[in-house]
Amino acid sequence: MPQEQPNNPLHGITLQAIVEDLVARRGWADLASRIKIRCFVFEPSVKSSLTFLRKTDWARQKVEELYLADHRADGGGAPRDPGR
Repeated sequence: MPQEQPNNPLHGITLQAIVEDLVARRGWADLASRIKIRCFVFEPSVKSSLTFLRKTDWARQKVEELYLADHRADGGGAPRDPGR
């Protein structure tokens, strides 16, 4: 049984869902201008981004912060994983 994390707004949301949502909302060019990482600039793909973000904590943190900021700006509060 999964442990509940009521204070974690990203609980239950996969990194893949986060990246796909940001790409759909902002596009690769906007992501590359906001978060300076090569996988958003040169031949960007979800797969290459996931590989990098899983290995690089500071970059993953920036992506998660942008995702949360987008959802707060929409007035939606805590986001939900579209796959659930």
